[in-house]
Amino acid sequence: MKQKISYKIIAVFSTALLLYSCSEQFLDKEPQGALYQDNLINEKGVESLLIGAYGELDGQVGVGWPWAASGTNWVYGDVFADDAYKGSDHTDQEEITLIEQYNIEPSNPYFLMKWQAVYDAISRCNDVLRVVELAIEKNTIETEIATQFKAEARFLRGFYHLEAIKMWDFIPYVDESVTMESPFVENRPSGMVNNAGELPWKDIEGDGYIPWDKVEEDIQHAIDILPEVPRNGYRGCAYKYPALAIMGKIKWYQGDHSAALELFNQVINSGIFSLPDNFHDNFRAEGDNNSESIFQYQAAVYDAGHAANGNVGEQLNFPMALSANNPGFDFFHPSQNLVNAFKTTDGSEGSVIAGLPFLNVFGLAFNETDVINDEGLSSEDPYTPDTRPLDPRLDWTVARRGLPYLDWGLHPGKDWIRDPNFYAGPYHALKYSHYMANADLYEAGWSHFTANNYSIIRYADLLLMAADCEVEEGNLDRARELVNMIRGRMADFPEYWVKDDQGNHAANYVIARYPKSGPSDPFQTQEGASEAIQFERRLEMALEGHRFWDLKKWGIAKSTLNTYVEKESIKRTYLQGAVFEDHNIHFPIPQDEIDISEGTLKQNPNYY
Repeated sequence: MKQKISYKIIAVFSTALLLYSCSEQFLDKEPQGALYQDNLINEKGVESLLIGAYGELDGQVGVGWPWAASGTNWVYGDVFADDAYKGSDHTDQEEITLIEQYNIEPSNPYFLMKWQAVYDAISRCNDVLRVVELAIEKNTIETEIATQFKAEARFLRGFYHLEAIKMWDFIPYVDESVTMESPFVENRPSGMVNNAGELPWKDIEGDGYIPWDKVEEDIQHAIDILPEVPRNGYRGCAYKYPALAIMGKIKWYQGDHSAALELFNQVINSGIFSLPDNFHDNFRAEGDNNSESIFQYQAAVYDAGHAANGNVGEQLNFPMALSANNPGFDFFHPSQNLVNAFKTTDGSEGSVIAGLPFLNVFGLAFNETDVINDEGLSSEDPYTPDTRPLDPRLDWTVARRGLPYLDWGLHPGKDWIRDPNFYAGPYHALKYSHYMANADLYEAGWSHFTANNYSIIRYADLLLMAADCEVEEGNLDRARELVNMIRGRMADFPEYWVKDDQGNHAANYVIARYPKSGPSDPFQTQEGASEAIQFERRLEMALEGHRFWDLKKWGIAKSTLNTYVEKESIKRTYLQGAVFEDHNIHFPIPQDEIDISEGTLKQNPNYY
């Protein structure tokens, strides 16, 4: 396994950094105690502070609920969208239920915890930049390594501001020059106004300030300075290609497809990254930092005598009873709508070849009939899983009754589900779960901290964004080629499909590439190509925290999510009456932060 950098070895230093609120004190209270001691104003001290800045990639600041600020964004990217239900029961973490129902209030503590996490992370980056300058003045750090550390800190600062933009759009940009006298940078207008409805980011209108320019300056600095390989071989460190990929995503979010494509192609043409034959390698600890990894959060257990450096934001998301020693809280259940998306054609639908998704361009509706499940049955009741064609990625993404849950045995259905008849549905999320045999890579018991890294951006993610850009630029053949690279991984390596306890394929897996012409080729028109790419991103990136922002980028969040609720609420009755409104395209600024700011922060529109 390639070398990781351990992000959180500096607890002795981080105490001085953990200032939790976006108040004057948070933004730049003169640091007390250890931060400016001479033993930090040198290469080793600056690197320790930089490790602390990396440590916030998991979203944890030591306060509140770690899952509320999880770096995987499973609450905001998936549960808020159409990929997952909250799960558990109605008494546990009701704040997530309100978010899932689009019953959004600025007082919901989840938004406060996410805000605190990203701005604490930004504060840590700024501390690095201040202290490295002091080290330069004192001549206690070499110029080359100081330049490297500053570029890494600016990459992280840009990324953390991007996380804030994704959540709230109109945010303060905070750099190392911010002081008590100017708690927010002067070039940020104080007004935050509506975005004129459900539109992609590039079309958001009004007098509010979305600091894309400042974020791009930080990331561009990293692109210009960082080397093409990670510092000292640490795959967790920022280097040139993650910076190019993140800048590409920033441009993609804004609808600047030409600029995004140029950046993505630099990563593609580098030859550094590839799709491993086994899709599942991206979601188990043994596959951490593989050839598909562009930038990952580095998780570890027992590296400091405990498991707190594990993937703590995911700790709720395991079945109720894997075993007597490994109970779970049973959150984060895949939606029926998501599972239905993995159905594939059997070749009988007119002239559409077998193994393709059910696209509207073919005149097929993917969720007309549900994938057969065991909802309403006990674990003792007879049950046969669906035998219709399915995309093989389904069973590496979603755990279904009667199929293997990694090496824990066959999923038994209801016995593993806390509230199967109301909040949860019949499925479990499988990505980022852990193997029973790898006891050294997870912490047994309720916590379920794991050593599974989280891919902030992986190569398949980038290829599909590049395909979307190619369509916008009119290059439909190239877009098909990129999508077929993703589909071809699964089509060409059936030995890596999920197998049952007899060594046979666990379901009727059928997947094909899109042909280059004919009635089964959606890439003959821009509309058809766009639909195919949007569908492929959902299948490939399912339950990885991207879905809501994909819908937002494409300008289809409102229509997609209200259609989803209309059907899902028949079974998930707690969704009845839920409506995604125009202003839900961004979340409310936490009310506590507005109160503390004494008028500097303004609430996002139509939140009260």
